[in-house]
Amino acid sequence: MEKQMNLTILQLNDTHAYLEPHQEMFWEGGITKYRGAGGFAKIAGYLKQLRHEKQDAVLALDCGDTFHGTYPAVASKGEVMVPVLNELGLAAMTAHWEFAYGPEQFKKITAQLNYPMLAINIYDKQTEELVYKPYVVQEVNGVRVGVIGIACNIVDKTMPPHFSEGIYFTLGNKELPGYIQKLRQEEKVDLIVLISHLGFPQNMKLLSEVEGIDVCLSSHTHYRTSKAIKRGQTIVIESGCHGSFLGRLDLIIEKGRITNYKHELVEVSAQLPVDGRMQELVQQAVQPYQKELSKTVGETATVLDRNNILESTMDNFLLQSMLHATGAELAFSNGWRYGAPIVPGSVTLNDLYNIIPMNPPIQTVELTGQELQDMLEENLEKTFSPDPYAQQGGFVKRCMGLRAFIKIEAPKGTRIQKLFVNDEELDLQRTYKASFVTVQGVPSAYGTNRADAGIKAIEAMKQYLDNHSPVRADLLGTFMAV
Repeated sequence: MEKQMNLTILQLNDTHAYLEPHQEMFWEGGITKYRGAGGFAKIAGYLKQLRHEKQDAVLALDCGDTFHGTYPAVASKGEVMVPVLNELGLAAMTAHWEFAYGPEQFKKITAQLNYPMLAINIYDKQTEELVYKPYVVQEVNGVRVGVIGIACNIVDKTMPPHFSEGIYFTLGNKELPGYIQKLRQEEKVDLIVLISHLGFPQNMKLLSEVEGIDVCLSSHTHYRTSKAIKRGQTIVIESGCHGSFLGRLDLIIEKGRITNYKHELVEVSAQLPVDGRMQELVQQAVQPYQKELSKTVGETATVLDRNNILESTMDNFLLQSMLHATGAELAFSNGWRYGAPIVPGSVTLNDLYNIIPMNPPIQTVELTGQELQDMLEENLEKTFSPDPYAQQGGFVKRCMGLRAFIKIEAPKGTRIQKLFVNDEELDLQRTYKASFVTVQGVPSAYGTNRADAGIKAIEAMKQYLDNHSPVRADLLGTFMAV
């Protein structure tokens, strides 16, 4: 290798199949603001411009949550994304929500990609062998780069069972040192890049235990690292979600070591160039669904946003719709992180599918007060555990009909100080009727008399809009940190 080499790494993560530009939330001037961002035509335009600028000394990597999150992706079981992603010239990916279509469908998708899916932590239950390649070696501008993948480890722990049929996931921390050694000693790489979908806190703990990674591209938690963070000798970045941002790392490498670097969190804004070929591919992908999805189904007076950890206006709208459809006392859904904001004004069918693209059936269940408290404590631990490896959720479970005063820093099982259901203090012996969506809303360990409410989430939101437009979905103080 020459004495000094340049390499630029470009990170995509958690794009959630947002093919087109959309609304995004920004913090500016001490408040939240909303404007258009994202779109694969601009991502491709920026990447093409960057490759020209850097004379192809660019390594573009995808950290997963790419094939799921919008209606065209879900309706095609991820396949609509293949031509779009193959156009980008990516070097590798890892995964999480991709398993929503089942492991066999994801294997079918990855076989069509012109780059590898990597994971050191996904095993076949029968053979105990790795399902995907653990790493790939790429030579870019004279630099030998070893890329290692770690998929999200919670797929077989908190997601619906069909996500992990026939496979199981480990954390990857025990396997990682062996692959680092192999890349250094056998593959003679100059640089090791980890693409990990464990989440930012989990990756920071992992890197405190395992040395030898030069760059970690983190994902899953949707952090916007405006400044690269160092964990030991490792440079760590994470680049938002929905394709609203790209992470750019410009590296100077001498004698197999990074001697200098520059990081930029690139906003995928209106100022970026549009790639014409990608624009055509995006249009082909969305065209079969465009007419139906563009239909107006109501109005909102509130910004419907999901970017809050304790409670969100977007999920309050969903939960209000569920209560309206079922007449239950309580409503629960998962604390999903993805779902682009919807600004005041018209609401389209596409907006509703962005809120909950799976369109699951709404169900009802009976929960005792004790079960309710235990379920919430379990969720708070999965969200706020002081051990990052024990954090297994997204945001806090979304709830309506209750109010909890919590100590976030309290030990496991003791965070709830007071819990009220519809203004009355929780009765541990009483049974409460709740509505919910997905096994993450009310895990199967809790409740009795589960029943299908006879309506799916999208239809419930449409009905609510029919009766309440323009809707309001304010923050109610469901979880109050005290």
